Amino acid sequence: MSRRAAEKQFNVSDVVQQTQGVICRKDKGVIDEIPGAYKDIDEVMANQSDLTEIPHTLKQVVCVKG
Repeated sequence: MSRRAAEKQFNVSDVVQQTQGVICRKDKGVIDEIPGAYKDIDEVMANQSDLTEIPHTLKQVVCVKG
């Protein structure tokens, strides 16, 4: 979704909830980068399964913005 749509749909408490276990800013200034604003990576990769092989899966542990 667009940054503006994310800012309208989510709030700071959503950011805190969706980024549990990730070291990152958790304030109004990063609402547009909330994980819920992005497509689900597992679904995206499943839709591409005939085009690619997944040798490893990575987990985000830090996010730096600004």
